[in-house]
Amino acid sequence: MTTTPTPSQKRSPLQGLLAHPLSSEIVAFLLLIIAFFVGTRLSPHFLDRDYLLGVPSEYIEAGIIALPMTFIIVAGQIDISVASNMALTATIFGLLYDRANLPLGGAIVLALLASLLLGAFNGLLVAKSRLPALAVTLGTFALYRGIAQAFIGDKSISGFPEKFNGWDARFLAGAVPMPLVVFLVLAVLFGLVLHRTYFGRWVYALGTSEPTAQYSGVPVAKTQLILFSVTGFMAGLCGLLMTSRYSVARFDIAQGVELDAITAVVLGGTNIFGGRGTILGTVIAFFLMVVVRTGMGLHNIKIEKQLIVVGLLLLFSIILPNLLRKQKT
Repeated sequence: MTTTPTPSQKRSPLQGLLAHPLSSEIVAFLLLIIAFFVGTRLSPHFLDRDYLLGVPSEYIEAGIIALPMTFIIVAGQIDISVASNMALTATIFGLLYDRANLPLGGAIVLALLASLLLGAFNGLLVAKSRLPALAVTLGTFALYRGIAQAFIGDKSISGFPEKFNGWDARFLAGAVPMPLVVFLVLAVLFGLVLHRTYFGRWVYALGTSEPTAQYSGVPVAKTQLILFSVTGFMAGLCGLLMTSRYSVARFDIAQGVELDAITAVVLGGTNIFGGRGTILGTVIAFFLMVVVRTGMGLHNIKIEKQLIVVGLLLLFSIILPNLLRKQKT
């Protein structure tokens, strides 16, 4: 015996697609395909293999930062100080190498340790003092870059050795840029931790309901401290990578990187209020942003209009799945 579905049970193919658990990731992937097609129409140079592989290197620091930022946002937190951490870490590295005359390896290690401590400072204020992450990282957003400027003013630090400079110009097997390789390897590692470990389950539990997670035995404060510390360390790593790419350390590098990273995370389907998100979605959204900006850049579209398009994509990716889920219920 068969039954006829009621009107409330009927749904369009689009609604069925977006009812999938990975609905936001599917939306981001569809947008990526559309953006890629449009890019090929805007410029004949868009399909050049070397160009396509090399373009992500220009935005790779935002992509790398988006990986730990996914953890942070899934856990119901936020960190808007990452770009300032990058600038301060780069400044510390430059001072240690150029003025304290430390060996390159020693300067790198100490700078990364400093970035870890900067992240841990955020984590301590959030986890132990129970202060809102937005307020804490808004304060350190200004504090860290301000300290960097106080250290070196408007001057630049350069003169780093050739083996440090230009990491973005190095290739794996003579074809694949190292920035892209590093990003994909880190994406796999962060994805495995988030989706295949107890720590990842703790992160989801925190974002779903912190009180419930606490009663369930999740070490809330410890988990939050680790999240912010790792994010700080990754920000420091990106600060060094950007210093290598530009061959110079300045207090004003990486401005706006935190916004690009957060946009990639949310565009990839991570719930800004926590409890839901995937590394896969973040990776897709990062490449979507790269394709959109690259296509518009080749067509000489001004940066202001590029920001409008990225903002509209972000709103579309958030509103459409939520709207169809409400219709389903």
